[in-house]
Amino acid sequence: MLARPGNAGLHRVVIVGCGFGGLAAARALGRAGAQVTVVDRTNHHLFQPLLYQVATAGLAAPAIAAPIRHILRRFRSVTVLMAEVIGIEPAARRVILDGGDVLEYDYLVLAAGSTHGYFGHDEWAHAAPGLKTLDDAIDIRNRVLLAYEHAEREPDAVRRIPCLTFVVVGGGPTGVELAGTLAEIARHTLREEFRRFDSRAARVILLEGGDRVLPGFPRDLSEKARAQLQRLGVEVRTNALAKHIDEHGVDLGGERIDARTVLWAAGVAASPLAQALGVSLDRAGRVRVEPDLSVPGRPEIFVIGDLAAVTDGDRQVPGVAQAAKQMGHRAAKNILRRARGEPTRPFRYRDYATLATIGRDSAVAVVGRLKLSGLVAWLFWVFLHIFFLIGFRNRIVVMFDWGWAYVTFQRYARIAMTGRSERSRVKAAPPSARTT
Repeated sequence: MLARPGNAGLHRVVIVGCGFGGLAAARALGRAGAQVTVVDRTNHHLFQPLLYQVATAGLAAPAIAAPIRHILRRFRSVTVLMAEVIGIEPAARRVILDGGDVLEYDYLVLAAGSTHGYFGHDEWAHAAPGLKTLDDAIDIRNRVLLAYEHAEREPDAVRRIPCLTFVVVGGGPTGVELAGTLAEIARHTLREEFRRFDSRAARVILLEGGDRVLPGFPRDLSEKARAQLQRLGVEVRTNALAKHIDEHGVDLGGERIDARTVLWAAGVAASPLAQALGVSLDRAGRVRVEPDLSVPGRPEIFVIGDLAAVTDGDRQVPGVAQAAKQMGHRAAKNILRRARGEPTRPFRYRDYATLATIGRDSAVAVVGRLKLSGLVAWLFWVFLHIFFLIGFRNRIVVMFDWGWAYVTFQRYARIAMTGRSERSRVKAAPPSARTT
């Protein structure tokens, strides 16, 4: 039990965001009996590393998500609120929710994560959606599936080409995973299903502004990833910067790619909640935290996950799931230590493995000093992702779906919901009905 020094009451801890970091902190503090309030805009925890599988019709949304209340049901001192945080008042130790509700805290854990970053071109978001939430994934799935449906309705072969051109902007792990899977869908999943065209004629183009894909990996693995993508049929273009994006394609400065489906995987931006803390931020809008993950000058506030700019020695801690979970554990332990009047401890990141899947039997991985690629790396990726999924049922469902897809090349979650959003309705209009 987390007791207030000199007081019989319990400390009030507010956790904003229930991603990997927020969930890890909530569990650790819940075990200690702290009075915890978890605030999240949704009612579910999302296993983001597999979000692209929902976007590409490989998995249904419930397979990679679980209700937050169910996950935390055993911790009686933990309360879950589905709400959006619209403000933070550090001096008053208050969190302001939508609707005007106020939460007071003794300790605050800010794990609000990140959103899409368009490098000053937010107007591109409508034409090139990113992938952060289940809504994003379903929107992307609609766009991809409807592109093929539009192509079948288009009698003119020339006008059909943009419908069958898919551009992914950004060559990091998400971009590589999306591009590889889109190529598999075209070459295998949809083969022989259409009558006016051959789905294998679809173009999948991956644009990377740097000189290689997967820049966070060793150069030799980046080259292997590029080769694996090209074997799948992906056109990989490096040193290719998007100058303009609209609903009809991408301008590269001297070259125009006509495409009805453009997906954004090039950048992220920290949650704007960081600005409410009134402290120094880095160029990406992340909070420059102390070694123990607390905010400078505000020892009662901890920032973790994608919202924290953390260095461990001379390296920047990456914004990945394993780092967020480790930060969540450390922040919780430091809150417990501080409440007991003990000194906090610095965060130390342990990099167990860095992985990126490319497609069927294709992946790259760095495990300690070991570098893996191809089938071995893919099997390792499959094992780890199934192991870390939350819930026994989710593991069984994903194992079955992946096993079925591996044998049959089919992706069963291929249902397009054309009326779910304005963006999808725009894409739902047949090509011949649009003006250019």
